[in-house]
This record gives sequence, structure tokens and C-alpha cells, in this order.
Amino acid sequence: MPNSVDSKIKTRLLLMLWDLGGATDEIKKSDLINSVKQGKDKVATYQPVLDELNEKGAIAITTKNRSVKVSLTDIGLKILEACLKSPDFEYNARQRVRTKDFNAILRWLRQTDNNTKQVNSQPSTPENKITSYDEFKSVALEVYDRLNRDFNYDNLVPIYRIRREIGEKVTRSQFSDWMLEMQAEDIFQLQGGSVEDSAPDKIQDSITTELAGLRCYAKLLKF
Repeated sequence: MPNSVDSKIKTRLLLMLWDLGGATDEIKKSDLINSVKQGKDKVATYQPVLDELNEKGAIAITTKNRSVKVSLTDIGLKILEACLKSPDFEYNARQRVRTKDFNAILRWLRQTDNNTKQVNSQPSTPENKITSYDEFKSVALEVYDRLNRDFNYDNLVPIYRIRREIGEKVTRSQFSDWMLEMQAEDIFQLQGGSVEDSAPDKIQDSITTELAGLRCYAKLLKF
């Protein structure tokens, strides 16, 4: 049997096993063969391919109450994916594509597309996320110095600018809590007033406490 034929039979076996639910359940060998058989094919045609796939760990074959069952392994799923992408798996102009094979491939493509969308829709984790107060303190001081220098803030740097520079490396509540902790350590003095143009989004990105109210600017006391 030519290798190209072996490859096609192997691909169709794995595809039909997957389509029958073999990735999550055991499928009767007879049901699998009947699903794959074309025309006057004999069962013996498929046995060597099943044996090879079993040896490679692509499928698992078990016998229960004289009933032979087959299931698809993770290795088998990877082999199936590679086979479907291979240029060897194609039909020539004289071959009739079975509706069963065509629909199985469509279902495979839809599932692959859905899996890709699910992965892409997962929220990304910001790089270099700040996980400790000491790390935040170092970053906040660096951002403060840079903003003060670049924008000539005369040592009164808007808190909303510091928050936006640090961004999603910390949560909003962490930013506020750690800035207040820096004030408690006499590193920053958080001062009131109002931001330029009194923009609501800038006020929201400042810090408001129950006791002290709105704090819009940070002044470096030491360090």
C-alpha cells in the first residue's frame, strides 16, 4: 500500500474518530470502520493503520465484553491537525469527496476557530505588573522625578499624571493605597486644590479620601 494512501487512510481514521466523539469517549471499532469505509473496502485494509496509530499512542484500543473500542489521545489530536494541514491530504479531480468527510472537516475548522477566539478573548496580563509596595515606591518616585523634570511642575506633580504613567501595572485601589502609604512615611505630601480645567476624568484619576477629601498633587518631601 503506497505511503500516500496510508497517510490518507490515517487522516480519515483520526478525523472520523474525532467526529464520532472519540476525544472524550470510547467508540466501537466497528462503528469507526463503517464510518471510514469507502465503497468495497475491506476491514482488513484499515487494521494495519489502526495498529500503527496504537503503537504511536495516537489512539487507545481496549476490549470490554468482547467489544473492541477505540479512543483518541492528545497525541492523536496533534497528529490529526498535522495531517489535515499536510499537502498529502487532498483529493484529485477524479475522486468524489464524501459528504461525511467534508462535514467533519467543517466541524473541525469551526472548533479550531472557536478555540482561537476564546484564547484571543482572554484578558491579557500587563507586563511588569507591580506586586509589592516597595516596588511601587521605586516606580512612583521614578515617574514623579521624570514628570517633574519634563513638564516643569515645580515639585507639585498632578497625581492623575502619575496614575496614568504607571497604568495597569497596579489596580486603581492599589495605586491610591500605596500613594497614601508613601504619604504616611513622609515621602510624599498629597495636596488638595483642583486639576487644570477641572476635567472630571482627571479628578477621578486623583485621590479622594473620606477624611482629607480630594488630593490632586504630590509633593516630594524626602528621598
